[in-house]
Amino acid sequence: MKYKIDEIIKTKKPHICGNDEWKVIRVGADIKIKCLKCSREVMIPKYELDKKIRQDS
Repeated sequence: MKYKIDEIIKTKKPHICGNDEWKVIRVGADIKIKCLKCSREVMIPKYELDKKIRQDS
């Protein structure tokens, strides 16, 4: 899947804070995403993120 900066994505499982919406901050081999509820930032490889997001988002 192609990711764009400032795009909002939804994960299959919620974050520990209870939110499942993330904002894409950085794009490359690794994708940096930020939780919209608690502002936690996470770097995750693109192939792992592809497995963890909902396809309907």
